[in-house]
Amino acid sequence: MGAAADFGVQSYCFRHFKDNREVVEKVKAIGVNTVEVSGAHADFNDPEGWKDIVKIYRDGGVGILSIGVQNFAGEDAERDFFECAAIAGAKHISCHFQVDSYTKAIPKVRAWSREYGIRLGIHSHGGYHFGGQPVVLKHLLGLGAPEIGLCIDTAWALQIGPRAGNPVQWVRDFPGQTYGVHYKDFVFDKDGQWHDTVVGKGTLDLPGFVAALDADGFDGMAVIEYEADVENPVPALTECVEVMRELVGG
Repeated sequence: MGAAADFGVQSYCFRHFKDNREVVEKVKAIGVNTVEVSGAHADFNDPEGWKDIVKIYRDGGVGILSIGVQNFAGEDAERDFFECAAIAGAKHISCHFQVDSYTKAIPKVRAWSREYGIRLGIHSHGGYHFGGQPVVLKHLLGLGAPEIGLCIDTAWALQIGPRAGNPVQWVRDFPGQTYGVHYKDFVFDKDGQWHDTVVGKGTLDLPGFVAALDADGFDGMAVIEYEADVENPVPALTECVEVMRELVGG
């Protein structure tokens, strides 16, 4: 099984539930056993407290693939993010950079990445967010590679429009630089407003995207993400897992 079909889930899907023990049970209930832990469930500036959370996941049989999405502004305290990822055995951090601090942040992040052996994927978060468009990503990766690559959030890539925001084409346009994937899907109103839907049942060409990842030799972190139904996300996430496995394996 290739890395593209070996997926877990983003803990942000369960943000309504603050007890990590409950999150562990919901992760397993949808049919996966790995997770990317978000800041909704941990303080990544508290490595000692994080050790207790990691134990909860390990004891529950859930592996931690990644943490994030973390914002890097080049502050020394952000080294803790790497320390937390290392404590969990994760090899990836999903991240954001900001227009007013990326020139300061990227050199520090690259140094920490080399120190810890942990890669970073810039999370593409739509047309309204710095780092959400290919031209900006190309510039950031030009400064940050090979330590920094992409974390392609497929739905947010789609949000910027069908020509610039084609996630299948992004994999091809950034060969070898996709380090993380958020499998997520939107449907759109005629005014462009987006709505979460089950992965593979919206606008995303899921088989085409996975095929592009496989052709590119993707070996990174992959999770599904569904942000609707906040108080009861398990049914839709279970369907996401079933659709993923039907269409692409896993």
